[in-house]
Amino acid sequence: MAQPDPQTPASKDNQPFGILPPPLPVPARNHSSLRPVISVLLSLCLGLFLADAVVSLADDSLNLLFGSHPLSLIRGIFCILSMLLAIVVYGLMGITPMIPKRLFLPLTLFYLVAEVIALPAMIYFYHRLSLVVWLISAGQVFLGLGILYWLRGGLKLRWLLVTEDQVGTRGFGWVNLITFLLLNVFLLLPALVAYLGLCAVLAVGHFSDGFLAVRPSGLTVQVRKYVRNDGRTIQLVPMAHVGDSGFYQKLTQSFPTNAIILMEGVTDEHNRLTNKISYQRMATKLGLSEQHEKFTPPRNQTVRADVDVDQFSTNTIDLLNLVMRIHKEGLTPKNLLILMQYPTPPGTEYQLFDDLLTKRNAHLLDKIRDQLPLSETLIVPWGAAHMPGLAKEIQKTGFRLDATEDYTVIQFGGVKKNDKPPKPE
Repeated sequence: MAQPDPQTPASKDNQPFGILPPPLPVPARNHSSLRPVISVLLSLCLGLFLADAVVSLADDSLNLLFGSHPLSLIRGIFCILSMLLAIVVYGLMGITPMIPKRLFLPLTLFYLVAEVIALPAMIYFYHRLSLVVWLISAGQVFLGLGILYWLRGGLKLRWLLVTEDQVGTRGFGWVNLITFLLLNVFLLLPALVAYLGLCAVLAVGHFSDGFLAVRPSGLTVQVRKYVRNDGRTIQLVPMAHVGDSGFYQKLTQSFPTNAIILMEGVTDEHNRLTNKISYQRMATKLGLSEQHEKFTPPRNQTVRADVDVDQFSTNTIDLLNLVMRIHKEGLTPKNLLILMQYPTPPGTEYQLFDDLLTKRNAHLLDKIRDQLPLSETLIVPWGAAHMPGLAKEIQKTGFRLDATEDYTVIQFGGVKKNDKPPKPE
């Protein structure tokens, strides 16, 4: 063994200068204290997810068979708790790699994916929505049981559902956090916003039968001209309660001077509405104009063709008063409390649809039949929601689509483009 140089001075520890002692071993970080906590958290997350899945499937099955939701309260409680815990677990995935992502990423994103799937179903399969919801609940059950089978090697409901051995050992990691944030901010969030925008465009076009459309340049309506063999003409003009002032002016200028204009506007002869219908607040917020201010066709051409509020049900009138109050005053704490406590009897949505669309369309169609012998051209400037039903009914009486013309109701930005000229069908 080599001897130290006697000329080299020694340290107090009898170690020659220039020769460093070996570094002391650094104790590894011990995350064993976190693993039991993570194990319990993941077990609760999976347990609540399974409970919500089973109750939801049972409730949706009863709805399909008997048309009722007897488990809705219990289902709501489990759903809220499960969603909250899923959000917590999803956030923890970005902080620590201890959570097995291949198993819990599908679980934590299930509720978001379910809503994404449900949106197109609500647009195109609204009348079969109960079946779609049942399929989603069944998918939740299969997903939960699949994760449980993977973890336990079988469908064994023993506590803990997720053992400490199935939790990772690495704690916080900057790479994990940065990757998580980048994927959410630059991939998941933009994709979700784009998808919601696409669904909104599809919904507007589908439910309005193309009378209303959302385009990159703005919100547009399509005026359709229908003709009959005897030369009579009906123009269906989709309207919006608020819009650019130029939209209303162009429409008014386009009407023939010999036409009869059947005007929309619910009357209230007995003052049933405590809060008058007004869109001023919305127009002011958006920097737009109200229809009743800018759309002013010649009075000698207009005919009132709408119903009176008295023809609506009591529930519809009460709901209109509440909506107009909120629109006028805003969503104040008092109005929010009233809205939360507002009773909604079964079938409210169908009654509302019948009052606001079906009854008014039927009354308008009677007015159209009365006015057709008096003028060769009738113009119907009503809300876009009325147009699909009106178009279907007048075509049954021998009218056919002859031409269309697009108008921009609201310009989203930039220089306004000229409206497209009529195009024959």
